[in-house]
Amino acid sequence: MRKIIHIDMDAFYASVEQRDNPQYRGRPLIVGGRPERRGVVAACSYEARQFGVHSAMPSSRALKLCADAVFVKPRFDAYREASQHINRIFRQYTPMIEPLSLDEAYLDVTAYASQYGSATEVARAIKQQINNELQLTASAGISYNKFLAKIASDMDKPDGLYVIRPEAAQAFIEQLEIRKFFGIGKVTEKKMHELGVYTGADLRKFSQIQLQTRFGRVGNYYYSIARGIDDRPVKASRQRKSLSSETTFENDVRDKKLVWQTLQRLAAGLEQTMTKKNLAARTLTLKVRYADFKIVTRSHTGTQLIQTEVQMLAGLPTLLKKTEVGGKPIRLIGINLSNFVAESDPRRQPSASEVRENGPGTRQMGLF
Repeated sequence: MRKIIHIDMDAFYASVEQRDNPQYRGRPLIVGGRPERRGVVAACSYEARQFGVHSAMPSSRALKLCADAVFVKPRFDAYREASQHINRIFRQYTPMIEPLSLDEAYLDVTAYASQYGSATEVARAIKQQINNELQLTASAGISYNKFLAKIASDMDKPDGLYVIRPEAAQAFIEQLEIRKFFGIGKVTEKKMHELGVYTGADLRKFSQIQLQTRFGRVGNYYYSIARGIDDRPVKASRQRKSLSSETTFENDVRDKKLVWQTLQRLAAGLEQTMTKKNLAARTLTLKVRYADFKIVTRSHTGTQLIQTEVQMLAGLPTLLKKTEVGGKPIRLIGINLSNFVAESDPRRQPSASEVRENGPGTRQMGLF
């Protein structure tokens, strides 16, 4: 029996904004375009949802529903940074991760749940770690397949934890409103109602042939989920797109020397991983989170491939000069490598060890 967890961050974009900007906390917050500029709601806080505001709604309509709403422009760099951190937390518990977006993912913990007692305990630990490290909340659904796990994660939001056990699955599905079935939108819901289908119990009355005739190939899916059957695997992406290392200081830091020493340590660790995985990158990115939680990233993409600590440290001073490190206190510093090239690319170095032997002979570079 598989053990699948679906993690869904609660009002993700809006929650990141409220975390980073205390003045937004407790207020109806809308992330998206301005109402006077024909903007659209990308996300909204739970305070705004109480007024009927939801994503994809025109911002002008949202303002009419909630006159006191605060509109903020999306900061996708901040959301991606938080999403990457969350993904690193996932990987502490299982390598079988299928991201669906920045704020949700499936995790297959079948082979790992026993280490923590149960899949429910894994989900609880992940939720707690996300809250401790990012000050954000997530909802988790746990079941034996993806369909049920995803529905479960939406049952007790926000900060929910809901389990659908195999022995209770059929009863749960039969009472579930058809509009809550994953994969059934408003158009399909209307078609279901025309057939007299309003709940899972109604859907189960139809044969596979009847559903195929009415809905085509997707009718097979409807037939299966009405019976709690969903054999879709959690598809873990194995193609690495980036590699990063970062550290959060115990106290806010202004000391340039300490920052540089930290970057040396991060670069050394990244070199070990780059060598082990035989990677070579074209893009070097420096990430800084200031004491006020503002995040900035500075990147450079060049023709020189990056594989070693020396090569990373050679490019960092220029990036550091484009930040306020040294003048403004920081709480986090990080290095990211991306834009990897194929092993067959002629620009690749023979090996990381050869680059060390033949490349620059010193690490005693200027700070910044």
